[in-house]
Amino acid sequence: MIKEGSKVKFDYTLTVEGEVVDTSVGKQPLEYTQGEGHIIPGLESQLAGMKIGDEKKVEVKAAEGYGERDPQAIQEVGKGIFPDDFELKTGMMIPLQDNQGRQFSAMIHEIKDEAVVLDLKHPLAGKNLTFEVKIVSID
Repeated sequence: MIKEGSKVKFDYTLTVEGEVVDTSVGKQPLEYTQGEGHIIPGLESQLAGMKIGDEKKVEVKAAEGYGERDPQAIQEVGKGIFPDDFELKTGMMIPLQDNQGRQFSAMIHEIKDEAVVLDLKHPLAGKNLTFEVKIVSID
């Protein structure tokens, strides 16, 4: 049974507003350790207590998924931070690094003459998520 500290592998299909957004079907199962916060909180809490072979539909509200939309997460940066040969496109996800060296992604929200507007929130922020999960292994 999944409990604090369990190493878990599970298959999933994620749908948002009725559309499949991501799946592990045909790929490797997702692996995480229960209680370490490596997956979204609303999903992790719903997996607790499941056993190998269990299947479940999990509804995760935005606040327990990638969070709500946040107008403060929109930041404008000068185009000079990008290499000259970097082709900027609206909607593109770009890798960034904060002052502590942690990596994260941002989406290009808008391209202006001298600046780029970045959305630092996850693209699924503000969305309710539906996961179909099947537990593959528990160690």
